[in-house]
Amino acid sequence: MPPPPCRFSPPLHPGCLTSADPLAARQRQASPHLSPALFLTACRAPSFNPLPEADDLAQEMEDVDFEEEEEEEEGNEEGWVLEPQEGVVGSMEGPDDSEVTFALHSASVFCVSLDPKTNTLAVTGGEDDKAFVWRLSDGELLFECAGHKDSVTCAGFSHDSTLVATGDMSGLLKVWQVDTKEEVWSFEAGDLEWMEWHPRAPVLLAGTADGNAWMWKVPNGDCKTFQGPNCPATCGRVLPDGKRAVVGYEDGTIRIWDLKQGSPIHVLKGTEGHQGPLTCVATNQDGSLILTGSVDCQAKLVSATTGKVVGVFRPETVASQPSVGEGEESESNSVESLGFCSVMPLAAVGYLDGTLAIYDLSTQTLRHQCQHQSGIVQLLWEAGTAVVYTCSLDGIVRLWDARTGRLLTDYRGHTAEILDFALSKDASLVVTTSGDHKAKVFCVQRPDR
Repeated sequence: MPPPPCRFSPPLHPGCLTSADPLAARQRQASPHLSPALFLTACRAPSFNPLPEADDLAQEMEDVDFEEEEEEEEGNEEGWVLEPQEGVVGSMEGPDDSEVTFALHSASVFCVSLDPKTNTLAVTGGEDDKAFVWRLSDGELLFECAGHKDSVTCAGFSHDSTLVATGDMSGLLKVWQVDTKEEVWSFEAGDLEWMEWHPRAPVLLAGTADGNAWMWKVPNGDCKTFQGPNCPATCGRVLPDGKRAVVGYEDGTIRIWDLKQGSPIHVLKGTEGHQGPLTCVATNQDGSLILTGSVDCQAKLVSATTGKVVGVFRPETVASQPSVGEGEESESNSVESLGFCSVMPLAAVGYLDGTLAIYDLSTQTLRHQCQHQSGIVQLLWEAGTAVVYTCSLDGIVRLWDARTGRLLTDYRGHTAEILDFALSKDASLVVTTSGDHKAKVFCVQRPDR
């Protein structure tokens, strides 16, 4: 059902940095540019709680200001909707529930992130080797993040919204000063798997296909590397304390790193790790628990303190991969996104076969299974509620009540698969990107919720 009219109401919540999905990396040998239907973005970690005044990383990087800055509220400009464009890619027809359409990309749009300070700006990157910073209220372009030479698969703002980083598949990373629109730093690493800003410092982390995880202080470029196994570092996340990061690898291993010492605190491998490449990781609000997902269709719950697996989740409908005879093809499935609810002991896991599984962490049991007609690309929990959002390859955003497993509503407007999305803090806006070459802004604030 179409949403009622609404007005934008920034300042809104930080969007977490988008990272390129490991499933995409598994397509690279077949094509230098990904097929939009196969490009699934990785999960976004839940919003972090306020952090301590300082940490060990601050002692090492003494000139980095880790203090939380006072948020400056900004007024909103009059919003207006861009006219629909002719020659839309794709065959999904139906109503357009969006408020704003950003249509400057000329190919699939792979990633999106909102600025954490006000949530009035978005950055998007795509298969056209371009990234743009634009305004949510009316879709007006602020500036282009120029100079990339491959598909831009990672993009996001620093914790204070003063910097924006973009990364392409070839490993070229660039950082711009938002207010001056000037490039202030760049670096060429190996083939890029994921990228993320530190939650309270101008420190950028990334994982590459050679197995390294990198950490840079921006813009001076001080660098530290974290050497993993000789296989891609497929996903990663900084823990809420800012002192540790969890990184997953193609060989199924999981490492929890000490960012100051540059050494692994815990290594999970063999039966403790996964039996296939990791696709996504998430942490709960206090950083005590880590959830990991893999192409082996398992989600593992790990204690960040002990490094021990404390739970393994797998929906009842997901069977073991059958043996494949000659001339036959197996139906692939994998965990594509996951995350923790902030108000109840619940976790959500999204699968490529379209299953959304809601688990009760207290009993480690399956609570609900919500079925989509096509693969889930990403899920996000609404802050302060038990509502979980999903976007999928059918081009639809759906809102689910995790307490009951009931579909609350859905939002349509894309004519191809959704590849990434971001949610504002007050859950008034969802920003999506798609294989139809467009990004859209949806108003999702509803009186019945």
